[in-house]
Amino acid sequence: MASPALTMSALLLDTSKHTATVQTTPIPTPGPGELLIRVHAVALNPVDALYSFKPLGSSGRVVGSDFAGTVVSSSPSSNVASSESAFSPGDRVSGFLQGACSVNDRPGAFADYLVCPADLVWCVPDSMSFEEASTISLCGLTAAQALFQRLGLVAPWDSITKPTSQAREIYALIYGASTSVGLYAAQLLHLSAKHSNTTVHLLGTASPARFDLLRAAPYSYEHVISYRDADWPSQIRRLTLDSRGVDIALDCISQNSTVGQVSSTLRDGGKLAVLRSRAAGAWDASLVPAHIDPLYDAVWRGLGERVQYHSMILEANAEMRQFSRDFFGWLSSKDGVRLQANPVRRMPGGLEKVVGDGFMLIGEGDAVKQAEGRKEEWMRPISGEKLVYSLVQ
Repeated sequence: MASPALTMSALLLDTSKHTATVQTTPIPTPGPGELLIRVHAVALNPVDALYSFKPLGSSGRVVGSDFAGTVVSSSPSSNVASSESAFSPGDRVSGFLQGACSVNDRPGAFADYLVCPADLVWCVPDSMSFEEASTISLCGLTAAQALFQRLGLVAPWDSITKPTSQAREIYALIYGASTSVGLYAAQLLHLSAKHSNTTVHLLGTASPARFDLLRAAPYSYEHVISYRDADWPSQIRRLTLDSRGVDIALDCISQNSTVGQVSSTLRDGGKLAVLRSRAAGAWDASLVPAHIDPLYDAVWRGLGERVQYHSMILEANAEMRQFSRDFFGWLSSKDGVRLQANPVRRMPGGLEKVVGDGFMLIGEGDAVKQAEGRKEEWMRPISGEKLVYSLVQ
């Protein structure tokens, strides 16, 4: 593969104007154990817009998280295992970076080229498009961390050390079933159940417009309840054995009253995972019973780096880094596609349109109001889809 030019286009943070703009910047150089990747597609997450409009760090940082592309080159390292050094120019890979989502300076993905540790990307099968692959890494890992690290289910790549002839039966709730994390969580839950000889009764909440999607494979919900129903927690409990409640729950919204409502569906001793910390103040802790401890951790720690927000510091965690490596290694299987990608909305225009179009749709407050006045077909309200931009035509 020919060497790239010395400069590239990238979406860079502008803290003075509380936004990000496309600028020309030098192409990064891979360090030991890293890959230089030509980015073909990027997928948007709400956190990308949030920390562009409400910046935490300094200007000039590349924003954005999810990406898919092709390997250009690598920088060798004696510490990189053979399975991780096997990438060659032209290999199709996907992963995510932290972008501008911290005070400490971390690289982002919304650029023509990026560098990423070789052990934190996964091989994209030929049957999957770059656009589809770009939707999986961050939200898929978020779901996997919640289910397997915090709620204690068996990961589909784990070795089973105990006999599994004795089948288990559990009731599980995913609140926000049609969110990106929720769609991957349902798939991972079924794969875990099959791997560990477990019968799972999967219950979810969503908009009625998404019921058919969620009842079909690979999500295969047994029951889906409208989150708009005032008594939805009671409906969930009535669907469980003896109305005792669910064994595990994942709150993919974790905002305002949702954590308290989801906690009310748990059986005695049930476990709840959330996606926002209590310290962030996003949800009302007063509504959660004292005996329930909503389990939280930041997906960014899966990158093995120290993360600092305004008043919260999360130290680097080697166990979480290894979990990410295991997850991406499992995704890289040659047996075929492990996870079905989120439904994709292909957005026109490339990097130049990310802030003015994409961030308007997934942003908050004034951004949402601006999006509501737009008439273009691709600016319709988003639900059950992932916004994706192609950088290579």
